[in-house]
Amino acid sequence: MRARGWLAAAALAVGLASAPASSEAVPREVALLQGLDKVTARVSTFEAPVGETVSFGALRIRVRHCDRTPPEEPPEAAAFLEIDEVKPAEEPVAVFTGWMFASSPGLNALEHPVYDVWVLDCAGAELPDSDAPASIPAPDDAAQ
Repeated sequence: MRARGWLAAAALAVGLASAPASSEAVPREVALLQGLDKVTARVSTFEAPVGETVSFGALRIRVRHCDRTPPEEPPEAAAFLEIDEVKPAEEPVAVFTGWMFASSPGLNALEHPVYDVWVLDCAGAELPDSDAPASIPAPDDAAQ
């Protein structure tokens, strides 16, 4: 009996290994973000349309890309953000450029003494492939 159980488990593992690849994440038109002002302890939830700039305190946030997995997959949302700090009478300073993941907000977080920002979800209509950026610059390229 044990041999049959092991054989069935091996067959199942082979079947799973040969299953078709899962579907890919779908680009969406809006990132749902949450921000914390550490001075006032105020938490704000706000939408940031892809390609537009939104403000949160002294931060200017631009979402370059926002992906969400299809409903049949485990839930995950990821957004590529560019965050600048803007102080009066000074040039904006880039404080974050990169991907943030809704399921792991601490994985690639904004490190700022006053503000925290993280991705909650990607929403809105699906973007056609032609609207998705062809490539996202590496952090070194974004500074040039």
